Amino acid sequence: MREVLTTGITEFPLYSRGKVRDVYDLDDRLLIVTTDRVSAFDIVMPNGVPGRGVELVAISIFWFDFLKDIIGNHLITADIEQYPPELHKYRDILEGRSMIVRKARRVDIECIVRGYISGSFWKEYKMAREKGTTTIHGFALPENLKESGRFPRAIFTPSTKAEEGHDENISFDKMVDLVGRETAELCRDKSLAVYNKAAEYALTRGIIIADTKFEFGFDDDDLILIDEALTPDSSRFWPVDEYEAGHSQPSFDKQIIRDYLSTLDWDKTEPAPGLPDEVIKETQEKYREVVARLRQ
Repeated sequence: MREVLTTGITEFPLYSRGKVRDVYDLDDRLLIVTTDRVSAFDIVMPNGVPGRGVELVAISIFWFDFLKDIIGNHLITADIEQYPPELHKYRDILEGRSMIVRKARRVDIECIVRGYISGSFWKEYKMAREKGTTTIHGFALPENLKESGRFPRAIFTPSTKAEEGHDENISFDKMVDLVGRETAELCRDKSLAVYNKAAEYALTRGIIIADTKFEFGFDDDDLILIDEALTPDSSRFWPVDEYEAGHSQPSFDKQIIRDYLSTLDWDKTEPAPGLPDEVIKETQEKYREVVARLRQ
């Protein structure tokens, strides 16, 4: 499968271009194309992972369908035969890696659910504990948690949504200030319900969903899931049979790329170094394994 890093569909205006996705404006709808671009440390690599975009779309479509009894989503179709005729000439680019979706009024908050403590939250927890507390951003956490340890129950920990740079973890009260109580509570409750159902299912497939982040928007007055859902780009997926609290975990995501880059004398600014073939191949295999496990 050839690598697709840019799409260049000129019939429609480019709505936005993220680290991975190119989004085109179709008037009342959007065309989202998930490329094979890959980023690490907020920098897009010069070469991508062939087929990665196809796997990401397949995972999102699976979860959108699986979770539709809890919340609707923005997906209209991923069937290119139902796309506008003007797009059919781009079939070789679009097939398997694109979706036509509803436009929605985005809630400008990253809605994060954590079942296990890892990443930035683990770092903040350690710093807080050194100061004699286990309360972070208003969340009172158990004492003596281990890295990658499981919370007694999943917690909702929102963050700002930065267009550039890093998102910032915030309290629920701060989220209320930013988007209003009704929207904040609705996003929190739907996030937890979606995570709990998905995490329970994933365990039966040998996958721990340690944490994940959702994006929501309003379609008229209805809150819906937008962007992607529960992919290795937005979630930490760990293999159940290798899980052991007390240290970082092996994962089904681009951690392989981060680990490789950490061995280099690179200051994590542009330009990024190219990725060697063996790192790309191993990353491809991780994404394919997630799709296979979820669908088995």
